[in-house]
Amino acid sequence: MDRGQVVQAARPDSESAPSILSTNVFQKLSILDRLLTPAILLAMIVGVLIGEYVPTVQAAFDTARFDGVSIPIAIGLIIMMWPVLTKVQYETLPQLFRSSGMWTHIGISMFFNWVVGPLVMVGLAWATLPDLPTYRTGVIMVGMARCIAMVMIWCQLAKGDGNYCAILVVINSVLQIILYSPYTLLFVNVVGGRGVLHTHLDYGHVALSVLIYLGIPLVAGIITRYTVWVMTSKAFLEDRFLPLFGPAALLGLLYTILVMFAYQGHHIVQNIRHVFRVFVPMILYFVIMWSCAFGLMYWLARRSSNSRAFGYKMAVVQAFTAASNNFELAIAVAIASFGVGSDEALAATIGPLVEVPVLVALTWVALYLEKRLSWRSPNEADSDTSLRALSDK
Repeated sequence: MDRGQVVQAARPDSESAPSILSTNVFQKLSILDRLLTPAILLAMIVGVLIGEYVPTVQAAFDTARFDGVSIPIAIGLIIMMWPVLTKVQYETLPQLFRSSGMWTHIGISMFFNWVVGPLVMVGLAWATLPDLPTYRTGVIMVGMARCIAMVMIWCQLAKGDGNYCAILVVINSVLQIILYSPYTLLFVNVVGGRGVLHTHLDYGHVALSVLIYLGIPLVAGIITRYTVWVMTSKAFLEDRFLPLFGPAALLGLLYTILVMFAYQGHHIVQNIRHVFRVFVPMILYFVIMWSCAFGLMYWLARRSSNSRAFGYKMAVVQAFTAASNNFELAIAVAIASFGVGSDEALAATIGPLVEVPVLVALTWVALYLEKRLSWRSPNEADSDTSLRALSDK
């Protein structure tokens, strides 16, 4: 068999390649990552059943509230973020900020998050819910809240760059304090024409929400990381502590989903027809935003002379940062503005109910595309081919 036949035999044909790649992606996931999707679906189902058949569960959750959100939900969100933010290599951040590429990625992220995202959500809300103004308002409020929490989970699952993701999350958090109130007032009152939100939205409320859901786990993550590092060693931190501590984030995610679905389970069942209608703009929003950001990064990687600056890891960061939303903030503000039993609060709650399964599915898509697509520019590929040819000689 000559060399060409060997190469041809080693290369899967076009029909079998997708299934082989899918199998390879699945095999590279840890056992926890493999079980996450069915575990999330099970948590959703159990949560809805609890909410429907245990009518006192919402009142039990509401006995302890903070910043308009049930404390059991707040605890889950904080636990979910703590291990993820412990993994961030804060010691490398100053070097990243000195890179010109970092500022390019910040600009791309800000464009998707604060220009494209809100406009897309408003357009989809009006296109799909023209006769349901209360639900439309809740959907718009979700679109205005840029993600500062779960994007770290999706980035971790899809093998993105955690350090860059942490930087974008922090920047979005600061901008959220400044922009969430005027954005929501603009798109609900002025563009939406409802004229109902005037007194409940203020900078202090948004800042407090950011402090709770990012500040607390961020401080806890920094303290945990460097305490373990100082008391043991960096090798112990990276090789032994973080692999044991990391799964707590997924457990926190499952706990949060279970509690949230139980909290709104009865309301979901009683308004099931409207709930399914709210699914439509949410699903379209997550898919459109993720696809646009991921596609742009792939296009840049293919055109750039240094594809690593726009490679797969950064495509994951940009795609999930653009597609994710800060549902905890949207829910808290909707409850404070309209009440816990309002249509607006229900629509805001539907946000994470849709976001979780859709973005879990998109993590699988991302992992598949990492292997399926070529992330190097043609010039780099030609250069590698030339080097291999020279080495063969």
